Amino acid sequence: MTSNPTTSGPPSLLHEVAMRTPGNSHVEMCIQCGTCGGSCPSASAMDHTPRALFAMLRANMRDNVLSSNTPWMCVSCYFCTVRCPQDIHITDVMYTIKNISLETKAYQAKTASDFSKTFIRWVENYGRSFEVGLAGLHTLKHFAGRLLAMAPMAIGMITKKGMSITPPKRIQGMDQLKKILKRAKELEAA
Repeated sequence: MTSNPTTSGPPSLLHEVAMRTPGNSHVEMCIQCGTCGGSCPSASAMDHTPRALFAMLRANMRDNVLSSNTPWMCVSCYFCTVRCPQDIHITDVMYTIKNISLETKAYQAKTASDFSKTFIRWVENYGRSFEVGLAGLHTLKHFAGRLLAMAPMAIGMITKKGMSITPPKRIQGMDQLKKILKRAKELEAA
């Protein structure tokens, strides 16, 4: 007979994440297919793919999961969530892991949380992200030595119109977005 993780000692991190993620996260349903990592535009900056992070969750590798930069590198594009064959709410799970990491002060490097904060500032000010601004500010602050090596790639992306060097126009309805964000912060604080 197996023991119930909710009655015999503290819950596993997998159980805690599943319970704290809004709705039904399905996180325990991961089949390790790799679709999430293959869909992720930030995967190369992550120390673990989402798939690896979920395997670590299953193994109850609490410290490794909570100190990982993976949730912090998530840009909330939802590509992984939309493509997941198990309907795992991957982006929402990443937010839950970030919150637990912040609460326990388990995150290691300030670079990951700074990336997230810079991303949020763009969204709060424009209603959307700005890749050049996000990558530029983050790289300048944390990896200034890499700027010269990254220049050819950046120039190529700009000349092929893969990204714009001008900040985005603010979305329509910024007042409504600010109200939503304000209310979300109030709910999070409560």
